[in-house]
Amino acid sequence: MNAASRPQGLPTPPNAQATFAATLVDEWVRCGLEHAVVCPGSRSTPLVLALAQRSELALHVRLDERGACFYALGLAAITGRPVVVCTTSGTAAAELLPGVVEAASSRLPLILCTADRPPALHGVGAPQSIEQTGLFGCFVSWSMTPGVPEDSGRGWWRSLAARAYAEASDGPGGPSPVHLNLSFVEPLVGGAGDLPPARPDHRPWHRFARLVEGDAPAALEELVSTWRGRDGVVIAGAHCGPADAVFDFADALGWPVLADPRSGCRVSREGVVSTADVVLRAPAVKAALEPEVIVSLGEPWISKVVAGFVAESAGRGAAVVLVDRWGRWLDPDRVASARFHADPESWLRAALRVLAADPPGPAPAGGPGEAGKAEPSRSWRARWIAAEEAARQVVEAVLVDAGGRPQRLEAERRSPLVPPARHQSRLSEPGVAARILGMLPPGAALLVSASMPVRDLEWFAPPLPHPPRVFSNRGANGIDGVVATAQGMAAAGVGPVVALVGDLAFFHDASSLVTLASTRPASTSCTIVVLDNGGGGIFEFLPQARVLDRTVFETFFATPPAVSVVAVARGFGIPAVEVRSAHELDAALATLVGTEPLAVVRVAVPSRSENLVLHEELSAAVAEAVTAALEGDGRL
Repeated sequence: MNAASRPQGLPTPPNAQATFAATLVDEWVRCGLEHAVVCPGSRSTPLVLALAQRSELALHVRLDERGACFYALGLAAITGRPVVVCTTSGTAAAELLPGVVEAASSRLPLILCTADRPPALHGVGAPQSIEQTGLFGCFVSWSMTPGVPEDSGRGWWRSLAARAYAEASDGPGGPSPVHLNLSFVEPLVGGAGDLPPARPDHRPWHRFARLVEGDAPAALEELVSTWRGRDGVVIAGAHCGPADAVFDFADALGWPVLADPRSGCRVSREGVVSTADVVLRAPAVKAALEPEVIVSLGEPWISKVVAGFVAESAGRGAAVVLVDRWGRWLDPDRVASARFHADPESWLRAALRVLAADPPGPAPAGGPGEAGKAEPSRSWRARWIAAEEAARQVVEAVLVDAGGRPQRLEAERRSPLVPPARHQSRLSEPGVAARILGMLPPGAALLVSASMPVRDLEWFAPPLPHPPRVFSNRGANGIDGVVATAQGMAAAGVGPVVALVGDLAFFHDASSLVTLASTRPASTSCTIVVLDNGGGGIFEFLPQARVLDRTVFETFFATPPAVSVVAVARGFGIPAVEVRSAHELDAALATLVGTEPLAVVRVAVPSRSENLVLHEELSAAVAEAVTAALEGDGRL
């Protein structure tokens, strides 16, 4: 919303609730608020007008509350700061719940401001009156229903606002959504009077700071000192800490890094493993690569194969160590032997100090030597590197013919394995994911839907010298709100944003294609790439596809849409194109990314059953190549 569209000349005399709302907003600005997402409605008028009066804020007006909350998620994911979401009362407030669940699971800071009727209008059939206190239950870390504002409460208004911001940005469990349920009475339009006194020097009313332990705790020292000379792996997920710290730690121990695309560690560097899912599908290979220590930083991989590898290794005695900045219990198989509630960078630097204080000594002939003293096992990481090289050759050979683009290996080093003829020169789902990743500049952002797109990127995407930032709404593993989240990310000014989604995810969030002319920022670029395979492709990989009657499966699980992606997008006035080849995809992205505020690209890919066959054949070819590579080097 630009300055010219902000309301002028609010009526007088001032009233308490207008002053209350203006105080909240003033305090939030002092705390660092930059963005607010507003949905149209009447009861929220005092807060909407207070937000609109502040030129420091970027206001985003969204029609649908469900999409608005996901839009705010995109803003919060990029900025790392709380975003205010303002709605009217009733079902408008209830529609925030899907986005609130995702924010809670993904540790994203939102300040949910739901307007409400006063207590006298509850329980008597007044319109848009539902019980909103506690509406979001355990999915918010803190909530407050302060009641109808009165002048007698002026002394704590700033404290309320500052606490809401602090609880959202850095509460005990990390960033999270918080809820203010704000009761307003008519008249709803009024002018603000003098605000309660604020702290000097534009400081917020409350400050919150978390002390960081500078030295390694005893538990960390005891663990790390036993790791030299032992075979270990680092699993780097989202929020794993900076890549240089991860690599310094792994290099000191001679361990490989299994790098999730969202980690920022899937870069062109020795020891980075991008193909862990397909490599570990072969039982003999998995046995040859079984570690003694597993350090998992941040969120784990999505892959069931990698999760199974961790659990099976633990069952045979491997130590599993989890490090998470928010202390989440990211251990569904309950195999972790140690958990650290710590900022990963601080933890890694502390571990490196332990290693530096206990330098390795020469290993005696015939063994790794005393624990903590042996040189890192070069053969151990070399085994993983050999597996990665063999797998990448196969994957890239197949994906080049199926719409991918070679990123790292020279042509003469490619696998002699020839992909099936029916896959050649055709776009495929994993090929498109890898292709888009390789095309985007480092300043761009790629948002992948939490279904097949995120898995294809995780399983097959190559390491790159300077990859773009990769995001996914993986907190609750749902496909809801992806279009809205991508638009919010673009509005945060991250650079061009591309969202890779399936057809069902696109249609599920079609209402987010509604944009208001007065609030569409011309400087943003968001391109929605829709992989259209005629339904829910991930269900083709599940037992339901094999054991159910095909008609039943298609009706209740695959649910193929009967409408056109391009027609729906154009119906909303959004530029939309359809592509069927790699050349057409390249041309469409070159034309739209960075130029159109919002555009849609439909990619016609092979059927869901063909996609399943491609994945199965690719996994089999990787298993064969990796087995041969390890056997040839005497490592299997």
